[in-house]
Amino acid sequence: MTALTLTPLPGIPLIQPGDDLAQLILEALKRADIELLNGDILVLAQKIVSKAEGRLVNLAEIQPSPRARELAQRTQKDPRLVEMILRESREVLRTRPGTIIVEHRLGFVCASAGVDHSNVQGLDETHDWALLLPENPDASAQAIRARLEEASGARIGVLIIDSHGRAWRLGTMGVAIGLAGLPGLLDLRGCPDLFDFRLQITQVGVADELAAAASLVMGQAAEGTPVVHVRGFPYPLREASLRELLRPKEQDLFR
Repeated sequence: MTALTLTPLPGIPLIQPGDDLAQLILEALKRADIELLNGDILVLAQKIVSKAEGRLVNLAEIQPSPRARELAQRTQKDPRLVEMILRESREVLRTRPGTIIVEHRLGFVCASAGVDHSNVQGLDETHDWALLLPENPDASAQAIRARLEEASGARIGVLIIDSHGRAWRLGTMGVAIGLAGLPGLLDLRGCPDLFDFRLQITQVGVADELAAAASLVMGQAAEGTPVVHVRGFPYPLREASLRELLRPKEQDLFR
């Protein structure tokens, strides 16, 4: 087992729509004197991917539906924000004042469909902007990975992460919402344990474990380090997608 090293990349600027994230990452790697090697992983905060892809919404232009207005009244939220949550969701699962839990259109369960109204600088000086998750985070990760591999010649992985709460514990943590070139789930069923018993049910969400570790390095507020370089990931890289981390609805005991 080798050491796992996570290094935040310095000097990533505030991202604007249309920015070339791959080029900015290559420049940050050079500043950090890091040469990409086979097996390295780059972890990106969702916000910079969404901003680069222009996923900003001006709430002043949003007309809430009757359903959004009714749900906003029950949850004490801005009806325009609720309208965007509904548009990004397959189903509303739970509500309470201040909280809307949904199944996102990408398949995972989260609060507010990932629609973010904090730390979002829009295209003008107003604060009436919200940021949506990337349209297809797996595709976003794959595109960035392809650019970085072409430039470096190394075989790497790219992970896009966001902060999610959990049904059974307090606090948010980093989780994977898009990945390319690294496993999402490690299936250990059939492997022997220390006493040579065969594991029966153990599957490890290795992409989420790495997301949580990278989230610690990035910080959650104003730290401004949205890209983390990872070396020493203890599992072989392979092709994967977010789908392998999503629990089927029929196995979800919290719905």
